[in-house]
Amino acid sequence: MTAVEDGLRLKTRERPDHDAARDLVAEAIDTGALVTVVGRCTVDYEGRASSTLGPGERLVMLKPDGAALVHTDEGQQPVNWQPPDCDHEASLVDGHLRIESHRETPEEHLAVDFESVLEVSAYGLTDERDLSLQGTEEDLRQRILDDPALVETGFVPLATERGTPAGAVDIYGEDGDGRAVAVELKRRRVGPDAVGQLGRYVDAMERDLHADTEVRGILVAPSVTDRASRLLAERGLEFVPLTPTGSGESPGSSE
Repeated sequence: MTAVEDGLRLKTRERPDHDAARDLVAEAIDTGALVTVVGRCTVDYEGRASSTLGPGERLVMLKPDGAALVHTDEGQQPVNWQPPDCDHEASLVDGHLRIESHRETPEEHLAVDFESVLEVSAYGLTDERDLSLQGTEEDLRQRILDDPALVETGFVPLATERGTPAGAVDIYGEDGDGRAVAVELKRRRVGPDAVGQLGRYVDAMERDLHADTEVRGILVAPSVTDRASRLLAERGLEFVPLTPTGSGESPGSSE
């Protein structure tokens, strides 16, 4: 079921199977949405201390700023939580949904393993204070089309929404040396899922353009998480910090 109310994008899956739940949580993380998951789960934490929360029905909330909260049906405080600037990740372990939240300094790791999933919801929330900063991906695309040097000197856009077997590349072009470039745009701070998405586009384009052709992949976003930065380096992909607005000020990737 998908609904739109007062401009707030809402995507909800009731009693999804674990594959569908994983896909929706991963999509929400990738697009910077706020995601909630209700289900029967266990919770393990490793960090300043160690703790395990046995099976029970709980609400898990992942915020786009990196915060993670685990609530029971009692009280106003979460029973487990992670602060902002953590990396969120959704996966399947033995066929069941696992949600993880990790930060490097100090080293902390929260893992939530779901026995069953009652509901997953993703909300495209935007705080009024962020409207002038965040803009949209279309704003970001237009900034680059108006001034391709924002990506790098010599970059020439050739197409938008170029189709590949892995999905549509936001901007396809060539660099100053004539090499193919796939540019993936994100309007908000992004994590590992965005890197994986860009990697799939690059792989698909290299297959389309034949093995002898090198395709560069460039992720354009206001900032990336530490884990995403490491994955970019491991995959040989690149990052350009840029906001959708025309302010000319782009935060770096050190958040």
